[in-house]
Amino acid sequence: MQVLRSNAFLWTLQILLALLFAFAGASKFVMDPAQMAPPGSPVSANFLRFIGTCECLGAIGLIVPQLTGILPRLTPIAAMGLIVIMIGAVTVTLMTQPVTLAILPFIAGVLLCVVAYGRLQAYAAARYA
Repeated sequence: MQVLRSNAFLWTLQILLALLFAFAGASKFVMDPAQMAPPGSPVSANFLRFIGTCECLGAIGLIVPQLTGILPRLTPIAAMGLIVIMIGAVTVTLMTQPVTLAILPFIAGVLLCVVAYGRLQAYAAARYA
């Protein structure tokens, strides 16, 4: 449990996850819509652009509130929002692709759970101390 509460460990996870989601979100704006959502895809290109927007905002939410100290309780909320996106990513991947490709969004979701839990614990400890 001490590792989960380690501030440096949580910051490292937050930075890596923010980079992952910033890249993933930005790539959804750069890619050709036909390449993003080929015919027969269960999601539209516009929906993927919406997800890209959410991923970029989530990446900002993982870093900025905790870094500035302004409403740091928003960091675990951003992580929880990204967890919802990862649940959808795992589900869609399992429906359309081989199972092995669902491992990356699953791992990202688990790491987001660690960040959300760790930051919620730190927030609760600071609030009730």
